[in-house]
Amino acid sequence: MSLQSDNISWTSGGAAIVKGVTLQVPEQGVLGLVGPNGSGKSSLLRLLAGVRRGSGGAVLVDQRPIDTIGRAEIARRLALVEQHATTDVVLTARDVVALGRLPHRGALGGWSARDEEIVQRALARTGMTRSAGQSWSTLSGGERQRIQIARALAQEPRELLMDEPTNHLDIRHQLDLLRLLLSLGTHVIVALHDLNQAMAFCDEVAVMSEGQLIAQGKPVEILTAELIGEVFGVEAMIVRGPNGPRISFF
Repeated sequence: MSLQSDNISWTSGGAAIVKGVTLQVPEQGVLGLVGPNGSGKSSLLRLLAGVRRGSGGAVLVDQRPIDTIGRAEIARRLALVEQHATTDVVLTARDVVALGRLPHRGALGGWSARDEEIVQRALARTGMTRSAGQSWSTLSGGERQRIQIARALAQEPRELLMDEPTNHLDIRHQLDLLRLLLSLGTHVIVALHDLNQAMAFCDEVAVMSEGQLIAQGKPVEILTAELIGEVFGVEAMIVRGPNGPRISFF
């Protein structure tokens, strides 16, 4: 496994937020992280990305503890897209995407034709080419989310971690994004609220509850009516149809 957590924990203000999670990230494909609000999904993503240091256990990158690896190397390796991003600096949408190239340029590296090509490709893949010259401050929430995803793609990461990336997107752009994640051919870990999106688009799911990892495996095997009732507190039924299984709530 190139990225994994080994009994990782994190405590804040005396409260255990992540409790001894051992997570195996598949070698490729999309791993969906699901669970109720406050279950520890966002905190676990930050631990996996090296943004936050655990209070116990370890996050391993190619079997190396992440806190022994330099920040520049981690930035070339991992990209994290969080739910909310703000800045007081005056930037265009393209400027934000171009920030994704910083880890690859070095202290004295100039802007290259390859850098420009990668930025333009990232804008195109997220449907934001026409908005490239627009000020960041004037973008809608959904547009900002797509620009942050484009910035992460410009990093060319081996592992892409995303916290509720569909949160501000309309249904069309939600589906476009999820299809894009499937096409990347890299490791993707994505926190999702929509269990049907997890069922349809994820190769595996990991279920969090009260800071603990409850189950991990194929969506059709893990997202059962019994587990959904236990973890989410709602009644559900798995409906088998020609387009695959779907979760119906009642």
